[in-house]
Formats: sequence, structure tokens, C-alpha cells
Amino acid sequence: MEEKIWKIDFETLEKFMSDVFSSCGVPKNEAEVCARVLITSDKRGIESHGIGRMKTIYYDRIKKGIQSPVTKFEIVSETPTTAVIDGNHGMGHVISTRAMEMAIEKAKTNGLGMTAVRNSTHYGICGYYLLMAAEAGMIGITGTNARPSIAPTFGVENMLGTNPLALGCPTDEDFPFILDAATSVSQRGKIEVYSRAEKDIPEGWVIDRSGNYRTDTQQILKDLVSGDAALVALGGMGEETGGHKGYGYATFVEILSSALSNGSYMKQLLGFENGKPVPYKLGHFFMAINIENFIPLPIFKATAGSILRQLRNSDKAPGQERIYTAGEKEHLMWLERSKTGVPINSNLSVELDIMRKECSLDNYIFPWD
Repeated sequence: MEEKIWKIDFETLEKFMSDVFSSCGVPKNEAEVCARVLITSDKRGIESHGIGRMKTIYYDRIKKGIQSPVTKFEIVSETPTTAVIDGNHGMGHVISTRAMEMAIEKAKTNGLGMTAVRNSTHYGICGYYLLMAAEAGMIGITGTNARPSIAPTFGVENMLGTNPLALGCPTDEDFPFILDAATSVSQRGKIEVYSRAEKDIPEGWVIDRSGNYRTDTQQILKDLVSGDAALVALGGMGEETGGHKGYGYATFVEILSSALSNGSYMKQLLGFENGKPVPYKLGHFFMAINIENFIPLPIFKATAGSILRQLRNSDKAPGQERIYTAGEKEHLMWLERSKTGVPINSNLSVELDIMRKECSLDNYIFPWD
């Protein structure tokens, strides 16, 4: 039977998420920041990090008391080009937006700016913070650690988070170059998307403790928590296809996300202590590079755009209609969804209904009502 899909426009969905955050105790202006990060993910077609995670990653954790709805943004140390920040288990979107703003402001004055964050929470898509840098005419770099999911090359125990290393810059096109990707073949959020669609994941994403591939989506999500399954590093198992490269990148992100701020890492991020749920204590880093300190921004943007256009116009493989560059598909999805809205399937609609009821937001009427 064909899956039922409904569409909700950007404005309604963003306002709903903001109101849900507010009902959980997040200050109104900060609730709007959180909703803006999440709707940006849905606008760009990244369904693993938008409304699909509203309940399970943010709403439920606030309700459990392991994430503070009120963010205490504490600057631990600071120099003209750097800062270390303690997020005190507040809203990751708020912490990270302010941390990237700090990096951008430092770069405006000094050419480079970098901030490191400890004791934060899930901050949504990396691409949001890269867009901030690109809009400021800067190169942006960010990364975050996460609860253990990836097994090291030649290992089967999940030790490292999906640990994205994300990079972006402005171009002379209608969209910036944005590379926002996990250092695993796929990430937990994408598996959650398959779970909501009640589909098995492709072979090659996840292994069991014997090193065999797994595709049983529902059980995998449980076993990633118990440690009985692990994500495969970017490049695949072993070294023949470059799995050691993804493993290396994930390790470096883990180091920068913890060692710069004296934060937590690997098994310290499980979210459990003595069998009880506790804050996840995530770490992030944000870098902004002022292009004008190297070359006039229009020249940089023209060169970057030329590189992307030459790549897209290069010879295509047989049967392929188009070559894309990073950030292009997301831009095209934004244009499409601005007309059609964000898709919501049956399983996700149930989560929205729960939040609507528990938050007394009966003024919202959804397409499935």
C-alpha cells in the first residue's frame, strides 16, 4: 500500500515548532532560533534533522529533564580570535548560533575566529551555521561529536559519534557551497527516516558485533544504543575502499569537539550513568575565515562559482543526466518545497499530534485532521 504523505507549509511548521519549544519552557526568542534551525533542515530536504527530530531529540529530552530549556551561555575563556564556551546543557541551536556569531565577529576584526563549545546538546544541521558564515562573506567550518555510533576500522564496537566535518563558502551563484556530511556512510537520523517509512536500510551502513552487515532498521536503532550494532565509517569497512579515512576524520572531529574545550568524548556521551538518563554533554567547534583578509570577496566568489560550474559541465557518466555540486540539491529542494511544503508521513503525524495535544496547541489544524 502506498504511504500516505501530507504537506505543511514552512510558515505553519516553523511557528508550530516554536510554540512547542515555548510550551516546554524555552524563552520565546530562543524558541524561534531553535525552530529556525529545524525548518532550515526541512526546507533543504534534510529530513533526518528537521521536524522529524522535534519530539524524540528535543521535546522528549526536555521533558525527561536531561536538557535545559533555558540556555546559560557561559564564556569560559576568550582571546581576540578564540573563545571557549560552556553551554550548561541548554538548547544546542541557541548555543551554536551564538558561538558562530562570535566566530564571525572575531573574523571581521582579526581575519579568523574560532569558538569551541562543551556541555551542549544536539545542534541540528551543521549547514545552518555554514550558511551564517557564507551570508557574512566568510568561509565556515564546524563539527560536533555525538553519542557513540561508529566503529573504528577493523573494529565492531561503536566508539565515535557520526561526527560531521562540515565546510562552506559563498559563491557568485544563487547558493553557497555547503558540504554537510557525517563521517559515517550514513547517520542515525537517516536510519530514523527509514524507520518512520517502515523500510529496511541499504546494506553497507551498519554492522553487528560479528562484523556482518545489518539492514533491519527498527532493531538497529535499539542496538545502536545497546552497543550491539555500529555504523560503518565513511568509505566502508576496512581500508580497501577508504574506510580508514572516514574513521580518521571522525576521530579528528572528536578531538576538536572535546580537547579544545576540556569537554566530554566517546563513551562519556552515551547519555546514561548508572542506568539513568543524563545530559549528553556534546561538544562543537565553529570557525569563520574572513575572505576579505585574503582577496576581495567578489573575486573569491567568482572563482568558487567558476569551479562549481566547470564541475557540473564536465563529461557525465553514461545514463546520467546531471552532475551536482555540494549545496545545489538542497537549494533546489528549498525552491520546490517553498511551493509544496514539508512532507509528513503517518508515523510523523502521530508525533505532531502528541505534541499538539500535550502542549495545548489546538489552534493548529493539520492536513490529516
